[in-house]
Amino acid sequence: MKRVLIVGAGKGGSALIQILSETDRMQIVGVIDIKDHAQGLQLAKEYGIHTDNDWKRWMNDDLDIIIEATGKETVLKEIVEARSKKTVVIPGSVAYIISELMDEKESLLEQLKMEMTNQELILNNIRDGMIVVDEKGIVQFVNESAERIIGIPKSNFVNHPVKDVIENSRLPLVLRSRKREVNRKLILENDKKIITTRIPIINSSDQLIGAFAVFKDITEVVNLAEENTDLKEIKIMLEAIIQSSDEAITVVDEDGKGMMINPAYSRITGLSKSDIIGKPATVDISEGESMHMKVLQTRRPVRGVRMKVGSAKKDVLVNVAPVIVDGKIKGSVGVLHDVSEIKSLTNELRRARQIIRNLEAKYTFDDIIGSSPEMKLSLEQAKVGAKTPATVLLRGESGTGKELFAHAIHNESDRKHNKFIRVNCAAMPESILESELFGYEEGAFSGAKRGGKESLFEEANMGSIFLDEISELSLHMQGKLLRVLQENKIVRVGGENPIAINVRIITSTNANLEKAIMKKTFREDLYYRLNRLPIFIPSLLERIEDLSELIPHLIHKINQDYGRNVRKIDQEAMDFLKSYAWPGNVRELENVLGRALIYMDSNDEIIKLKHIPSLNPDNTIRIQDIERFDINQGTLQDAVEQFEETYIKQVYQANHYNKTRTAKELNISIRNLYYKMDKYRIEKVNIQDF
Repeated sequence: MKRVLIVGAGKGGSALIQILSETDRMQIVGVIDIKDHAQGLQLAKEYGIHTDNDWKRWMNDDLDIIIEATGKETVLKEIVEARSKKTVVIPGSVAYIISELMDEKESLLEQLKMEMTNQELILNNIRDGMIVVDEKGIVQFVNESAERIIGIPKSNFVNHPVKDVIENSRLPLVLRSRKREVNRKLILENDKKIITTRIPIINSSDQLIGAFAVFKDITEVVNLAEENTDLKEIKIMLEAIIQSSDEAITVVDEDGKGMMINPAYSRITGLSKSDIIGKPATVDISEGESMHMKVLQTRRPVRGVRMKVGSAKKDVLVNVAPVIVDGKIKGSVGVLHDVSEIKSLTNELRRARQIIRNLEAKYTFDDIIGSSPEMKLSLEQAKVGAKTPATVLLRGESGTGKELFAHAIHNESDRKHNKFIRVNCAAMPESILESELFGYEEGAFSGAKRGGKESLFEEANMGSIFLDEISELSLHMQGKLLRVLQENKIVRVGGENPIAINVRIITSTNANLEKAIMKKTFREDLYYRLNRLPIFIPSLLERIEDLSELIPHLIHKINQDYGRNVRKIDQEAMDFLKSYAWPGNVRELENVLGRALIYMDSNDEIIKLKHIPSLNPDNTIRIQDIERFDINQGTLQDAVEQFEETYIKQVYQANHYNKTRTAKELNISIRNLYYKMDKYRIEKVNIQDF
């Protein structure tokens, strides 16, 4: 369980207390505010949470998360400087956003409840009985008229199979056939005769989600006829129901002339009765075809049609049904649903995603574990690179932590308060990658959305973009990227006008770009642009001494993920792991430790050798005798260089690919070794190379 300290007990802090108190994965250990009467302090006391006026008294190693909810930059900075390395600090802007979203959520829920209450009120006040079942035939809704006609209380209906309540109900048959039954007679168990219509409920994806039956007691209808009920009264009652509905309703006659609208309809369209009554059904349509006219022509209902109505071009979904009397169509009834609220929520979601993207660069240099000379050199280069605007090329084997370096470089730079966007160049087809990276204009290709799409380069403006697996770009995409690097401008797909951008580009690869240039699969001019600041990240085999720091760090991380309490690894298991070559690097190490923890007994707290899963055998080869050289190889310089390349390869292998030990044995500096390895394009080599 994460231990959380909230600093700031205002509106945002109070919202956080309510949210975090409902989860089992986080425990609020304290709420801090300098004001004794802050609303969050009172709420914390109600929840039994400790309160205080000074957060500095709480700075210790037991805190996992500190949420700064005061909104003051000075407080945030002091907390960041005072917290322990393992403690994550979340800024107050997040708390403010959470508070706003909570308020909006409550408002939307209240609105939804009101709409459901109004709908249920209408259905309970109509004289016809109604029963609604789900796709399994389980009753979900029964109105009061159904209770009265059938003579069974609602509690015996809801959440029971309809056949258990009405033995001869045909709703299960309607579910199986997916066909409606109109004006069918049925005798109930209480000997009442009813006329019922049963209709399957099918959504826009043609999925059956249930069915409903609407029925009328024939005796009651006869009695109403005998009593000569005033038809005008019935009309007034029906009009009252329509007028009180929160759904926008419009009624036209058989000629498609407007007969009736309700206030909800006027609210959505902005049109009054004088604009609609007696006018053609098309008068309210801004974009789209009149569904009233279509229903009058086809005598069939339509559902879920998208169109725009009114002068404001309000986006709505329309359901229209025909009104048929004695086989003759007398008009149609339409119900409009305002979808602008859905768009609003979609925009909120998009903004939330933007916020998440801003927080994606979550690692700093403190999160990169290792004190070996190789790792220290890489970290020094990365920190220097973070302070410059130069393009960074991260090179290293898969699983060495290139993405962590990219995050850390962004967070150490002066762009850290702007966006960090990661793009895996190998994960998407070229066409999709191009439209994502460079955006597109409206109509650029089939399926392009209206208004076009902003590029990831534009989205990352003033921030950083991390292009992972850069070697996987096609030559066409390499050319477009080169133009971005040269001109600091992009051109959207299907566009002509260049758009200026200011983006820090960080790239990474585990491939040999020099060989790719020779094979004509990577542009040489792009290589020189990207290679301004190359940073070589050592493999785990090259910094095997870092295992003593890495393994405890990974055990702590896996404990949190799996809910375990493993404290350490014994020396025998540690020595065994240090003897392995780790071709998968840190990623493989974390995988091995994770499997070890999974299969350990719940009471075990120490990883032992028996817990370690089987590993691939160490393929390290020993240094061999230097092979003989053919004296007819060329000039003396050629022979010297060939000997030097072969000798460095063999010493590198013999030292388990550890550059520091290799440089020491060769009696040269580590920087000189890097230069020579780059000159001879030496990577980790296989025995077949000799």
